[in-house]
Amino acid sequence: MNLPNLLTSIRIGLIPVFVAFFYWPYLMIPILPAFVFLAASLTDLLDGYVARRRSQITKLGIIMDPIADKLLVLSALILLVASGRVAAWMAIVIIGREFAVTGLRAVAASEGVIIQAERGGKWKVGLQVVAIFLLILRQDALGNLFLWGAMILAIVSAYQYFIQYGRSTGFQKTD
Repeated sequence: MNLPNLLTSIRIGLIPVFVAFFYWPYLMIPILPAFVFLAASLTDLLDGYVARRRSQITKLGIIMDPIADKLLVLSALILLVASGRVAAWMAIVIIGREFAVTGLRAVAASEGVIIQAERGGKWKVGLQVVAIFLLILRQDALGNLFLWGAMILAIVSAYQYFIQYGRSTGFQKTD
């Protein structure tokens, strides 16, 4: 177990802590779950940086890192929908995109094709984290504004992933 994989494991371990704090009935202010979510999100930046810097990229990390990210974001979106702070249809678009891109990457990998992360996808993640953090803090107007941006980038970046896959496999549009 190297440091990047440990950080990914910590991110996964923080998800039930985040959920518990989100629903803790005696917690009148949402600062604690917001900062647990933020701390978990920051481990994503840190584990990737450490893995690249120390050349500690592992097969386990390649598989578990995106799963950990999705589990954290999807957990938060589901809680925010249940609390009435996020429209269900927005969460469905974002969650659907995650499944579509993950499925595409799995198909590509089975064909020996590596689909690199797109800049739009990275911006989407950043906007999602800011949006969710703000929404947990009950800053609904600003949080939903950022979530709109994240949702738009989710759609655009998914399109980019599918285009990248098509180009890498030689798929050509015929007229």
